[in-house]
Amino acid sequence: MDSSHLAAVSPEPPTPQGLAHADRFRGDRSISTHLERLPGVGTTRAQRLQPLGLVTVRDALIHFPREYKDFSGAHAFTDLSEGAHAAVSGVVTDIASRTTSRGQQMLTVVVKGTGGSVRGVWFNMPFMAKKMSVGMRVVFASVPKRVGHVWEMTHPEVRVCADGEEQGREEWLAVYPLADGVRQSDVRLAVRAAIDHAGDLVTEAFPAAMLAAKSLLPIADAFREIHFPTSVATMAASRRRFVYQELFMLQVALRMHHSQQETRHAAPALPINAKLDSRIRQRFGFHFTAAQRRVCGEIAADLARTQPMNRLLQGDVGSGKTAVAIYALLATVATKVASSVPSDTDVADTQAGEVGGMSYQAALMAPTELLARQHMATLERLLKGSHVNLELLVGGQATKRRQQAIDRIASGEAQIVVGTQALVCGSARFKNLGLVVIDEQHRFGVVQRGTLQQDQADPHTLLMTATPIPRTIAHAVYGDLDVSTLDEQPLGRQPVGTYRVAPEQLDAWWEFFRKKLREGRQGYVVVPAVEESKRGLESISSAFENLSNGPLEAFRLGLVHGRLSTKQKQSMMEAFRTGELDVLVATSVIEVGIDVPQATLMTILDADSFGLAQLHQLRGRVARGAVQGICAAVSASAEQSHPRIDAFIATTDGFKLAEQDLRLRGPGDLVGTRQSGAPPMYLADLLRDASVVAEARRDAIELYDRDPGLADESLQRLKELILDRWGETLGLGQVG
Repeated sequence: MDSSHLAAVSPEPPTPQGLAHADRFRGDRSISTHLERLPGVGTTRAQRLQPLGLVTVRDALIHFPREYKDFSGAHAFTDLSEGAHAAVSGVVTDIASRTTSRGQQMLTVVVKGTGGSVRGVWFNMPFMAKKMSVGMRVVFASVPKRVGHVWEMTHPEVRVCADGEEQGREEWLAVYPLADGVRQSDVRLAVRAAIDHAGDLVTEAFPAAMLAAKSLLPIADAFREIHFPTSVATMAASRRRFVYQELFMLQVALRMHHSQQETRHAAPALPINAKLDSRIRQRFGFHFTAAQRRVCGEIAADLARTQPMNRLLQGDVGSGKTAVAIYALLATVATKVASSVPSDTDVADTQAGEVGGMSYQAALMAPTELLARQHMATLERLLKGSHVNLELLVGGQATKRRQQAIDRIASGEAQIVVGTQALVCGSARFKNLGLVVIDEQHRFGVVQRGTLQQDQADPHTLLMTATPIPRTIAHAVYGDLDVSTLDEQPLGRQPVGTYRVAPEQLDAWWEFFRKKLREGRQGYVVVPAVEESKRGLESISSAFENLSNGPLEAFRLGLVHGRLSTKQKQSMMEAFRTGELDVLVATSVIEVGIDVPQATLMTILDADSFGLAQLHQLRGRVARGAVQGICAAVSASAEQSHPRIDAFIATTDGFKLAEQDLRLRGPGDLVGTRQSGAPPMYLADLLRDASVVAEARRDAIELYDRDPGLADESLQRLKELILDRWGETLGLGQVG
């Protein structure tokens, strides 16, 4: 994982901006030194550390602890318990070493204290014997186990007590993220060796005045204290230093990106007057909610300017985001290229003509072909009888059909283009692209925002997500975007009744499910895995067979999952939509955007294997009709705790669930960086650190407004690190 922005250490070699390396070498010491060369690490341990991405001193320095354990030595011997971490202090009474039958060097050290003793055991670590002597007072920290009548700790952490040290002095032990086969002691030893070797060689990112003004620890002190804290206060101060730096650098990078969006190219002005607004809304068979009207107004104000719109539209499942997006698409194609004024004709009668009468084009991108085709069907239904030229561009098209679509896009004949990432990754070139709408933005990634920009001008960009993002998070990861929120459901929409079903209740649930199907409803059964997994989850194939020959044998079942061909998936979805099927057994391929109003029942098998946000998205599939939807989350065990399912059944508020999801699993990939190749947020907890997020944002805006090019000599290291970390991801290039 590349986390150079945290440590003020840039990836080598080479670095995109050609960063100087002279300050990283002093004699034989370097942050690029391989861990195997450090005392106490060696080749075998270094190989064990590689699955964690720990190869060099730099890697070890930025492998931050996930929590801390007590290292004071105040734990009583009489309170020791197997499997529970403990730190005990005492006097060394015996040191012995021998070779085991397997040829391993085994060192044992017995420490005796008030009320008992413990034996520390190390394998192939003879250097540990030099650190202790009989009569020395030490602290052992590890997870004890009972071996006969003796308490034993394998590879415990050791702290030699200072002369005159008070009993129970405050000390803390870092606990690190691990991989299979890697012990905490392996990581701690490597980190200690890395700090001793080159912890003082890391170049400071912030100027001295900023460190003082923000009360931030200098970088070398921060590294030492975050790995080996001397107090709770220094532990907190070191973490704050890295969290602030991470968030501050991201915010400055986003300001750079936003500034470039404003100044690089002019977007076409797409004004929406009252007449056009009225005509577009008449195309819909319902009245917009107050929230939809407000957001349409915000979008209309953006489109009227030549500064490219860069807006994130977020809203809960079923809040009407697609209708708002279509409003923007129709407003775009109603504007002629030559005049950049809205056409006097009905938007439904807009048709591409020769240059001078040609309309601007609009693109709607979806994360999956299934959703792209559904958007296409919605537009075809809405614009039936009009002259708006629609075009579909997806990966599953035949070569000839795909080329025809590409040609129509290039000529400007295609006015509204709906597609998947084929729009991004393929060879499509737009003649007069005025607007890009990206549905489910979090599935595309930051990099792909700019890939549809043209040489002459940038299109306006509207990003949509049905995964609500708390305001703090939105500011942190979408700081370069204006954010609109649909916080209102359409009139008459009822919340989905959600229930947890334990294994012993499953028969009763299927009886209820069958009763509702006989009343004329349709339903989904969602299964988490296509094939049998190591966790023993039920595969979709076996689930389909069990349901067809068991509780749902009297009904018409269909099967859809990601490994079916596009044609097969489309055919199955159409059969379900038209009522030829009663139940659709599916994986999470139906998670986003599938709209079948008469489907109001859902059973989610092995629900505890889904993420909370994903569960909420799935539930949204049965919230589309006038009849209240019903959803059952089937848990694998009645005894186990299921905090995600507890939260899921407690509320249907997507914003509350989004915050709870972040608490349960962390911020994940909200920046969309896994697809783009950039690392996600590493140390910052965007809920826990909300105050730091706000502080870093304010400070970044103030700095950038004062010095947009970061030209001040004291900011050069910071500038290099920001460009090195975010330059490629956000397309920053050189600044200043």
